Amino acid sequence: MPVQPVEKPVVETPTEDNAPLVETLPVLEPAHTLETEVKPKDDFSTAKRTSDGKIILGEKEWAYIPGLKESFKARIDTGATTSSISAVDVVPFERDGKDWVKFRIEHDNIRSEELSLPVERWVKIRQSSTDKTQRRAVVVAWIQIGDLKEQTEFTLADRTHLTYPLLLGRSFFKDVAVVDVSRQFIQDKRTDKK
Repeated sequence: MPVQPVEKPVVETPTEDNAPLVETLPVLEPAHTLETEVKPKDDFSTAKRTSDGKIILGEKEWAYIPGLKESFKARIDTGATTSSISAVDVVPFERDGKDWVKFRIEHDNIRSEELSLPVERWVKIRQSSTDKTQRRAVVVAWIQIGDLKEQTEFTLADRTHLTYPLLLGRSFFKDVAVVDVSRQFIQDKRTDKK
């Protein structure tokens, strides 16, 4: 098939006679401006409570135990049901026909006097690293984080080899708190003035 020649477009350069007509239009301004108030959103990066009043807990918090007048670092564990406290020298005994335990709280530089509490119940704990089970006492004690003060169950376990003397499980914060694992030490540390 023979090739057909292609016509090139003709480009005209503007002269005064054929210059395009440019009209200057006035700038239109709105008659009224709407004033809107920009409200800041809740800053959850510093909030200590949710909008419905629940306390916000970080992955780690300071936990105050009123009976010991001491604050401990605690790990908040949403995977654990029951809380656990570092207890050594745990000795079961009977008082008025009921099970009790004597023990001391010990972890790093913390060492309490001997404590005695009634046993709420006994649990068998299977360690993930072994197939052995341990029988542990569960006791009830008061604990405070920020302005939240609750009674909760603790299993007594030797946590001296672990980073935190307290592990707080869901039974402590269920229905009263939410956990933001991206934050730590959200609530204020309580210190008693002596």
